[in-house]
Amino acid sequence: MEEKKDFYQAAEEICARDPRYKADAYEFLMQALHFTQTKLKRTGHISGVELLEGIREFAVEQYGAMARTVLAHWGIAKTQDFGNIVFNMVESKLLSKTDQDSVNDFKDIYDFDTVFSKVLNDSVIKEMK
Repeated sequence: MEEKKDFYQAAEEICARDPRYKADAYEFLMQALHFTQTKLKRTGHISGVELLEGIREFAVEQYGAMARTVLAHWGIAKTQDFGNIVFNMVESKLLSKTDQDSVNDFKDIYDFDTVFSKVLNDSVIKEMK
């Protein structure tokens, strides 16, 4: 029986194969997945759209007005990037998928500039008060 790979080792191997995203992006995705499952009160499968909504909320909770900047630093500029990360993790057996799941489930779900600029604007308004 093959020993289960350490998550961080597996993330580094993925990054060596696909250097578009930093290893931190994979760790963030796993944290956002757990955040989303907890919020939805589920332990199993969630859809791409549900995960993306959870990712947005988790990014804002963790990084506030800096969320967009942090994601960009990791190579993430659009929702499709999270789909690529998820499917890299599926390929490495860190995550699983159903037959209905597709990387296209993550395409153009929301615009980063729109959703994260609202956080930045709200943050500036709070500071001014």
